[in-house]
Amino acid sequence: MNKELSFYKETTTDIFNKIINDNPQLEDAAKVIAREIGRGGLIHVIGPGGHSNMAAEEVLWRAGGLVPINAILDAGTNLIHGAKRSNYVERTVGYAKQILDSYQIGKTPKEVIVIVNAYGINPMTIDTVLEAKKRDMISIGITSNSFAQKLSLDHPSRHPSGKNLFEEADYFINCHLPYGDAVVEIDGLDQKTGPTATLCNVFAINALMIEAVKQMVKMNIAPPLWMSANLPGGDEANKEYEQEYMPRIKHL
Repeated sequence: MNKELSFYKETTTDIFNKIINDNPQLEDAAKVIAREIGRGGLIHVIGPGGHSNMAAEEVLWRAGGLVPINAILDAGTNLIHGAKRSNYVERTVGYAKQILDSYQIGKTPKEVIVIVNAYGINPMTIDTVLEAKKRDMISIGITSNSFAQKLSLDHPSRHPSGKNLFEEADYFINCHLPYGDAVVEIDGLDQKTGPTATLCNVFAINALMIEAVKQMVKMNIAPPLWMSANLPGGDEANKEYEQEYMPRIKHL
């Protein structure tokens, strides 16, 4: 293995270790998810902007994943409609309210929403967490405080308020995004390569879901979990869940 790939592996492994070992609110956030599923609720998951959408996709209809995941996959910020376009949309103040309205989220008190954005500063992200507060929802933010604290308050990517997701969410899960996202230096090249944001987000949300399943078992709540549809018996095992949740989960 060459030095660049070795460094990338070591750096991402270090990030994963930090996510596991340096997140004091992980267990409490997982208990919130466990209790909400135990009472028959859905767990709303949104990645407000660009590649952050992949964290919501990661936990929707996933082998070994929790069934009651309501992924909010807005076409406006999905890269399939244009990468730069998604960047414009995620910087649009007020856009998030319309998305939550369209998914009819926050109609009952204490619904749970997981907001995943490694940078944690753009208008759509901040509007989402502020809207969650207005709707009496419980918010779990997966983001990086180290990045948000370093970026100037007047940066064009920021919400006009200068607020940060890690400060506004009810529970904060640190995904430990390195400043600048890319981490690998190549001799003779100024710009680093080897992005990490999606790896940070996806590992952190899977860690949260694993802990939530563990907490459900402790609470004597049977965790509703998907089986891989590619395994023998997978379609049969999933059929009951599909029939129950397809009317409730838009993208299922």
